[in-house]
Amino acid sequence: MRLTPFLPAFATLLLAGTALAATPVPPAPAFPAGTTTDTIQGVKVADPYRALEDAADLKVQAWSDAQNDRTRAYLDNLPGRAAVAEKLKRLTSAASPSYAGLQAAGDAIFGYYADPTRQQPSIVRLNAAADPASRVSVLDPNAIDPTGHTAIDWFVASPDGTKIAVSLSKNGSEDGVLHVYDVATGKEIETAIPYVQYPTAGGSLAWTADSKAFWYTRYPGAGAPEAEQHFNMQAYFHRLGSDPAKDPLALSTADGLPRTGEIFLSNDQAAATAVASVQLGDGGQWQQYLLKPGAKALKVAAYEDRIIAMAQAGDGTLYGVSRRDAPKGKLLKLSAPFSGGFAKATVFAPEAKDSAIIDGGEFGSPLSVVGDRLFAKRIAGGPSRVSVYDKTGHETTLSIPEVSTISEIDPLPNGDALYRVATFLEPSYFARYSAKDGASTRTALAVTSPVSFADAEVTRAFATSKDGTQVPLNIIARKGVKLDGSNPVLLYGYGGYGVNQTPAFAGPFRRLWLDAGGIWVLANIRGGGEYGDEWHQQGMLTKKQNVFDDFAAAGEWLLKEGYTSKPRLSLMGGSNGGLLMGAEITQHPDLAQAVISAVGIYDMVRVELDPNGAFNVTEFGTVKDPAQFKALYGYSPYHNVRAGVAYPAVLMLTGATDGRVNPMNSRKFAAALQAATSSPRPILLRTSKDSGHGIGSSLDQRIAEQTDELMFLYDQLGMSAADAAK
Repeated sequence: MRLTPFLPAFATLLLAGTALAATPVPPAPAFPAGTTTDTIQGVKVADPYRALEDAADLKVQAWSDAQNDRTRAYLDNLPGRAAVAEKLKRLTSAASPSYAGLQAAGDAIFGYYADPTRQQPSIVRLNAAADPASRVSVLDPNAIDPTGHTAIDWFVASPDGTKIAVSLSKNGSEDGVLHVYDVATGKEIETAIPYVQYPTAGGSLAWTADSKAFWYTRYPGAGAPEAEQHFNMQAYFHRLGSDPAKDPLALSTADGLPRTGEIFLSNDQAAATAVASVQLGDGGQWQQYLLKPGAKALKVAAYEDRIIAMAQAGDGTLYGVSRRDAPKGKLLKLSAPFSGGFAKATVFAPEAKDSAIIDGGEFGSPLSVVGDRLFAKRIAGGPSRVSVYDKTGHETTLSIPEVSTISEIDPLPNGDALYRVATFLEPSYFARYSAKDGASTRTALAVTSPVSFADAEVTRAFATSKDGTQVPLNIIARKGVKLDGSNPVLLYGYGGYGVNQTPAFAGPFRRLWLDAGGIWVLANIRGGGEYGDEWHQQGMLTKKQNVFDDFAAAGEWLLKEGYTSKPRLSLMGGSNGGLLMGAEITQHPDLAQAVISAVGIYDMVRVELDPNGAFNVTEFGTVKDPAQFKALYGYSPYHNVRAGVAYPAVLMLTGATDGRVNPMNSRKFAAALQAATSSPRPILLRTSKDSGHGIGSSLDQRIAEQTDELMFLYDQLGMSAADAAK
């Protein structure tokens, strides 16, 4: 799967360019460098910390524990930490509950319910009017596991609303087991099915129209060799009451599924067939199938057709987003019979010039069939746009705030739709689209928060990258901020997989950042899909260096425009954004004072040897290809650490159960930086033993992590924790 969604203030700033004092940290625990060398494409590649890959080695465990002890001794003793943690938790817990993932089924609406005072979101049932006062709990993982270490990976309600199918996993592992519950009684009614979800390819499920059976994903699991247990995902068909061990295959390797196929199942309209979208690894290449009980899977789009998402209307009509000769996406329509697939489809709506239809898959389809209308989610450099089409293809535009994100569009039985709106400075809410007149009204499904950004504003600006590309920046700062170089700035980026960085409520973390005098900046760098497929492709494979150049240009622009100075600039990213941080640390060690890098990839030469790394080959490339190896080795953070360089302060975070990014990346990169740096600024490694990539983390885990991040930055940038905690 994609790599998703990663201090005392006694020092006073005298001049914009003056170095800031920070709390001293004891020397890092040493790990002996080895002499391991590989020869790849004729190049000798040194790997001095290969031994740190073995998490079962007692010496590695002792070193990792010592690193944690050092990090904790520093972070836990910073003055003001307890007050910052208390304020973060108080502001987070004082927000009203939120809803997401709404699904209309039977005479009800099901969805995730996140009570900010609880460790994990639960599943609830609302009436057809989506009145929050009608809420009834259906499944609460907090009751199943009071520790908060059991999480919902995903759920799907049956069309008649009487049952829910749920994948549950523990300790942030995303290693899911499928359970089926009766909604009326809360009782589990089927034998649990393991191996339905894992970080390599995810997992999904689609019910039949009669609610008596479902298609679901499954891995080979424990019956396969260990090296293959999380590959070769296939789809099975299960009738309620039958033995899961005898479930027939519905979509398999015999149908052309690749070893690194990622299957996404859906049947939102309770049609006679289900849609199966299959991505080749994580690089944005898709096949599309239709599944029918007792019949062979029907392929309607091959990889070369470039159909990145597909939706099915209640009458069976198929709509697809095509990127063939249309990098921003055009809409195609295919009616039954489907022989010839999308090669025989007609153009329903042409490619737009000013916005791109977003990718499908893990973050949901960009297409929603709502009654007799088709909704298409688009993006224009970061903010959302939503097109609404009638049966003839006539387009209108959904009424939404100018700089906002529409993260989900949920059809209702009467032809209306609920859609979720997010902005930087206001908590999210659901609005209702009326099929009768096309008007939108705000609903009671809205989050309230004690966090206010009435004193802040969002500015959209553009930095010029190395090759002249204009890179959007979203800047959140207090109104009237002076551009005199004295402001602490936190610059965040991701840049990969076509994943878009979009407006989302700034929340408690950024409120505490602003309260301490900071400015927060989000960069829409290449590698994402903010401007369509070309924006993604310019930041993948052998062009990945563009991502790092874009982010460095964003930092330089902030310095040039007087937002900050180098002693007050910090960088932050996680997962693929952790790779970004690693590249900035090694390529531009003097750009920023401090860097936070969470669950990152740093050894790009060996990343494909991990299960999820194999899925990432279509995004990053492989060392087996000479040109791709040259690019990978050229920017691989671990291999570009140089002795005697004054590296910035770094806080690296990782989780022991992470199935998306092997924690060994953080161990090896931390050891290399600690041995090489000539700077007194600390290189810190924080390993959580009961969490993974961050997905499924409990409330307490999230608060602890955010507190560590803020305190580290406050200390390294000479900010006031006391100001933040007021």
